[in-house]
Amino acid sequence: MSKSNKYLLPFILVTSLFFLWAFLHNTNPILIPHLKKACQLSDTQSAFIDTSVYVAYFMIALPAGWFMHKYGYKKGILFGLLLYGTGTLLFLPAASSLHYSFFLLALFIMASGATFLETVANPYITKLGEEKTAAQRLNFAQSFNGVGAFIAPIIGGQLILSGVEHTPAELQQMKLAGTLDVYLHAEAATVKTPYLVIAAVVLVLMALFFVTKLPEGEKNNEGTIHSFSFNVLRYPHVKWAVIAQFFYVGAQVCVGSFFIRFSKYVVNMPEKDAAFKWGSIAMVGFMVGRFTGTFFMKYIKPEKLLGLYAVINIVLLSVATFAHNYIAVYALMGVPFFMSIMFPTIFALGIKGLGEETKIASSFIVMSIVGGALFPLLIGRISDATHGNIQLGYLVPLICFVAVALYAWKGHPVKEINKV
Repeated sequence: MSKSNKYLLPFILVTSLFFLWAFLHNTNPILIPHLKKACQLSDTQSAFIDTSVYVAYFMIALPAGWFMHKYGYKKGILFGLLLYGTGTLLFLPAASSLHYSFFLLALFIMASGATFLETVANPYITKLGEEKTAAQRLNFAQSFNGVGAFIAPIIGGQLILSGVEHTPAELQQMKLAGTLDVYLHAEAATVKTPYLVIAAVVLVLMALFFVTKLPEGEKNNEGTIHSFSFNVLRYPHVKWAVIAQFFYVGAQVCVGSFFIRFSKYVVNMPEKDAAFKWGSIAMVGFMVGRFTGTFFMKYIKPEKLLGLYAVINIVLLSVATFAHNYIAVYALMGVPFFMSIMFPTIFALGIKGLGEETKIASSFIVMSIVGGALFPLLIGRISDATHGNIQLGYLVPLICFVAVALYAWKGHPVKEINKV
């Protein structure tokens, strides 16, 4: 069997996993305004939805990397799917109880499973073929993550958001009339059907992976097995990739998670309309950007395209932060197209030339996704401190993209290090 045929089925199956964490991350912009309403939260409190997801990445990435290092790719995928499915099912009792902490726990467990899947899938894709095309291949696989990225907010917006937006005075009247709890429980219950469907999809994927034989990728040419340790950070391109990914994911999460709030603040856009625009325009742009980015990398070096896109996003966010009316909204919707290649490109550049240590480096780069837990809290704090001016908070992702541009300029080169 040729290498390409040997890797085709594993490539297809592993690529299907990219949809799962796309669903997790891209329903957060729906869950944040939804649970803000259902659980009566402030902007800062609602940002803990992102925090619970990305703290899981920080806490679980190293154990996931160790697990994969010891037991291989397939067992890592199966365990990740088990965790993901468990977290998904926990949304049902969380919605019934209407306890915000229960929702955060469910998201944490889902994200723990997604951490396993990302820690496995990203490096595994780079190993299913020649090293020189690893960044291009990972961008192609991540393109299907882009498909999930635009489907999730559209479907989530229609199935989860009710479109009913009461003023504080109306909520107070409902409380006095004794109907507020009924309304809040009805709002929370809309999550049950979509999350039950996702749980069924996860069960099917577990069955498919269980019965399919997966190759473990290319072996280290030196035949050396490295211990799982922080020693991989002796490579400058790994260390700077971890830092760049920390800022990039922080920017990505900030841009999307508060878009509905941003649109409401800037142009008073209804929540369902904002969710649809985010999915049908911004995240379609994200998906198209993944496919076009893969094409552009045939002619432009990945690090140069990364730097160019980072600079464009700095400009777009400057407009979004300081412009008025729909100019600001559409500038923000343009950002995802240029974000599209950033995660897989930073990832591929960060694990380049590492051999067996690829698995170890992968877990550190995934761990850096904790940026998505921290930066949204800054936006929430800025908004709450400025009486709801969520627009000003978008200075946070602007600064994050400056860090990505610096990585593309200086941090990516692979330097020879004596292996130990």
